[in-house]
Amino acid sequence: MTSCFHCNEPVLTGEQFTTVINGQPQPMCCPGCQAVSQAIMDAGLSSYYQFRSEPGNRQTALIPEQLSQYSAYDLPEVQQDFVHKQGAIDSTSLSIDGITCAACAWLIEHKLKPIAGVTNVLVNSTTQRALVSWDSQIIQLSEILQIISKIGYQAAPYQVDEQEKQSKADSRKFLLRLGLAGFATMQVMMFALALYTGYFTDLDVEFRDYFRWVSLIFATPVVLYSAQPFYFSALRSLLSGKLNMDVSVSIAILGAYVASCVATIQANGEVYFESVSMFTFFLLLGRYFEQTARQKASVSSSNLHKLVPLTAHLYRDGEITEIAAKQLVIGDIILVKPGEVIAADAEVVAGLSSVNEAMLTGEQMPIGKQVSDTVYAGTINVEQPLEVKVTALGQDQLVAEIIRLQELASNNKPAIALVADRLARYFSATILSIAAITYCVWLFISPDDAFWITLSVLVATCPCALALATPTAVTCATAIFTKLGVIPRKAGVFEKLTKINHVVFDKTGTLTCGHLSIGEVQTFGKYSSEQVLSMAAAIEQGSLHPIALAFKPFFDNKHFVENVDHHIGLGIRASIGQQQVCIGTVQFVTPETNIAASKAIESQWIYLSIDNNLVAKIEMLDELRVDSLATVNVLKAANITLSIASGDNSGHVEFLASKLGISDVHSGLSPQDKLALVNQLQQQVNVAMFGDGINDAPVLAGANLSVAMGSGSAIAKNSADLILLGDHLSRFNDAIFVAKQAQRIIHQNLLWAFAYNMIILPLAVTGHVAPYIAAIGMSVSSLIVVSNSLRLLRIKL
Repeated sequence: MTSCFHCNEPVLTGEQFTTVINGQPQPMCCPGCQAVSQAIMDAGLSSYYQFRSEPGNRQTALIPEQLSQYSAYDLPEVQQDFVHKQGAIDSTSLSIDGITCAACAWLIEHKLKPIAGVTNVLVNSTTQRALVSWDSQIIQLSEILQIISKIGYQAAPYQVDEQEKQSKADSRKFLLRLGLAGFATMQVMMFALALYTGYFTDLDVEFRDYFRWVSLIFATPVVLYSAQPFYFSALRSLLSGKLNMDVSVSIAILGAYVASCVATIQANGEVYFESVSMFTFFLLLGRYFEQTARQKASVSSSNLHKLVPLTAHLYRDGEITEIAAKQLVIGDIILVKPGEVIAADAEVVAGLSSVNEAMLTGEQMPIGKQVSDTVYAGTINVEQPLEVKVTALGQDQLVAEIIRLQELASNNKPAIALVADRLARYFSATILSIAAITYCVWLFISPDDAFWITLSVLVATCPCALALATPTAVTCATAIFTKLGVIPRKAGVFEKLTKINHVVFDKTGTLTCGHLSIGEVQTFGKYSSEQVLSMAAAIEQGSLHPIALAFKPFFDNKHFVENVDHHIGLGIRASIGQQQVCIGTVQFVTPETNIAASKAIESQWIYLSIDNNLVAKIEMLDELRVDSLATVNVLKAANITLSIASGDNSGHVEFLASKLGISDVHSGLSPQDKLALVNQLQQQVNVAMFGDGINDAPVLAGANLSVAMGSGSAIAKNSADLILLGDHLSRFNDAIFVAKQAQRIIHQNLLWAFAYNMIILPLAVTGHVAPYIAAIGMSVSSLIVVSNSLRLLRIKL
């Protein structure tokens, strides 16, 4: 099949869309890609296609013309939060979606630089941000954003959150410590070179002592200021009754410094100021790169903040006014025009449209929204105007919750990480013991060499790489999960995913879309189909079950309902006037009625009775998820056994199972039955359970790994280990792949960390490693571990 020249997706439209690139007509998959590629060619930037290393993003979700009106970003009260003014020049940081490689950064820079009024453009392809400066008298920020959108990238002002501000402040302080250590090391090494020549030529005692005193002056701020993080970490560890890697580092630095000071004052013995300074410098350098790598891995969560717009159209007293989004309060009604980004989590009160929720789910297909549906801050209204009532702001919004969950997941340690932490503590104790023995032995063999050999042992075998082996890999894997719309909620998810060998699916809302609709209505007796649907809607009002949502359009306030009693997995019993009305399974609504259910039917039925008399049979239509079959096939290929456990006792379960090729089918199960089934399976295998409803909460809590769909109930999601925000089952396969890659990286890191220490230890003990060489080796070992973990970020799914 022909692939799109711009995004590499399959071309399903024949030759309908083409762009002439470098003299050759190239196929495009959609008008979006055709428009973007044409804009690139019109700007004379065809070199982008020659040098790119990754295809561009698919442009099927190009924002409508209305979204190009970024005029809100030109308002002074909005700009005060993110624009820095210096004279006539304004500057800001933009977060840009769609950057896939360095060529994208080149394209954006070369598109903007020739524009009159733009004074500077610097694009960072790693963080997906751009620093832009412009003359506000010549060009407005909205025009710059519009130019970027025309070449296929969506940009918005980026605002640093408090956590990132603190992180940057810590980085600056750390960089100051590193710079001081580097400067002092260069000075001390010059004097050390002169001292070393004393071994080959005669050096006057006065010059020797002078060089030592000057070295002491330069080394002191390194020991007392630059190395402070190691001391505080070691002290906290000792106060908690544990040993960490910084204990041995602190002993090495302070021991060498104190011994050198004594030798300098007494004008007798050896000094190690150059080793102390160089060791501290290389150790700080390694820690700085580690810190930078972690920030790189987690920067995607910070970018989520910019997805929430800065302005909103407030609807009040029949008038619409544009205000800053931070001025909104709960209950405000805001108008969201087609193409605009929704400013807060809200409930639709008027209008019918579809919303692009790609920023949450990673999927570009818009989702239909009608009255009473929930919409989320940062998502895009696509078709028709919507009036929505604000229900959550700030840290209560879904975007903020995703960021919190990601941070929680990155801090959760898998079992292998806890083992590594314990090993690091034991390893530190072992190294301290070996160092003490080494000193005693060398004190007997060669007293002059005993101290620096012991110093080398402490430095070279510092278990930094061992301690970094798992956290860096978990942080990177969590960043990938966030991009996929997969949110880990509990500890141990990465480890559990790699062990799953049996998956149990619920049916409604999991294998199927869960968006049920009413099909055929068969009535028995005096009631019409309209009356039946009205009563059913009244009873189901307030429930979030997919069946209840299907009756929403038929609610008309005609019936007063009381004594509502939910029977999970069976149905609902309530009173309407003097009548007792039941809706649910046939056995529930009319226990004494014997209706045989046919096998393998393409639709399912629910029943309604009044005073135990069956009055209607209602067909519920539910479509299979588009990726259900593909997901099932991939799981089968991975030798994972599949089952269906559904509360539906109709033949529809058998029909779907046969369509998907799943042979192990359990229908008509109550929540207790589902839990019993999973508990039985867990005696032989590790089970992952999918669910989305309140009735799935018990079995989700009991499974080895539980997965809730993003559209599921709050109770189900609270019981789950993993949430699929986009409701796409295939993301589960991606999550398993990422978890296995993360586990492989962790094992590689641990193997390298142990192998390095096992090799360097005998060399250091026997006196073949100088202290500064030990510092370099330890830092390089740590950087290798971090760099290996960062390979996870290059995974393409």
